[in-house]
Amino acid sequence: MAGHIQDRWYKAEVGPGGKTRKVRTERYGTGMRYRARYVGPDGTEKSKSFPDRQKRLADQSEADTARGQYIDPRAARTAFQQHAEAWVSTQGADPNTQASMESQLRLHAFPYLGTRPLGSSQPANIRDRLQQLQANGVRGSYARTIYSNVRAALSAAVDDGHLPRNPRAARSVRPPTVDTKRVTPWTDERLFAERASLAERYQAMVDLGGGCVLRQGEILGVAVDAIDFRSNTLHSVQQLKLSRSKPVFAPPKRGKQRDVPLPGPVAEALRAHMKQFPAVEITLPWKVVGGPLVTKRLIFMDRAMVTSGAPR
Repeated sequence: MAGHIQDRWYKAEVGPGGKTRKVRTERYGTGMRYRARYVGPDGTEKSKSFPDRQKRLADQSEADTARGQYIDPRAARTAFQQHAEAWVSTQGADPNTQASMESQLRLHAFPYLGTRPLGSSQPANIRDRLQQLQANGVRGSYARTIYSNVRAALSAAVDDGHLPRNPRAARSVRPPTVDTKRVTPWTDERLFAERASLAERYQAMVDLGGGCVLRQGEILGVAVDAIDFRSNTLHSVQQLKLSRSKPVFAPPKRGKQRDVPLPGPVAEALRAHMKQFPAVEITLPWKVVGGPLVTKRLIFMDRAMVTSGAPR
């Protein structure tokens, strides 16, 4: 991406004796003096003008282009929201994660940073926003996730040539702190108290969660064919979760399917539950709203889920 600097106030002429000399042009003393011309990353010729006494900036612009550090002024004027929305649309590995990112940016980043041009983003803006989040009660891991999403969007802007550096990478910008919490297992007394407090049709969920160490979504997604009473094994192969506020079937967290030992007391609790509350066949999309429909005979069900899940 080679370029050159044009001095509009002077031009070179060959004088007497064959020597080259500088002479004033008709533009001398008016308008921008220097024009840096170069070929941008898209292959088109571009130019930027600089006033008198700022040849150093023109030289710097040309040098940045030669080093691959070219910043298109038009791209730098792109609003953060416009760039971030386009960036999120490319993060499609998990549609539910993408939807969560969209929600976090819409609620907590766009109201403050959305209309700000990318080129005007400074560490001070980020520090101010982090302080506002904390003042509004947004803290801990949720605030850290919002911070990470904004940082990733700005990093993409740097990669795309819209920014020379990421303002969130400045040393003065510190991510929200996340307090480490010690996990304290429930005592037997609390476990049985929680079980007794639930409606009878949900009590076996406590047995399954406590005895097989399953997450909430995995418990809700347990189907009849996932339980092998002969080998006392539970196959955790799916979960029930929300995608854009709608229930869907999905793989377990991080896609980790696993076989879990099924203790005798838990197996007995499940047998009794399934006898009293027969499994319900229900059809839901797979992974995302609008995904392929999957039908499962779920063990735990309520009327709301039966209505929203289109039972068969």
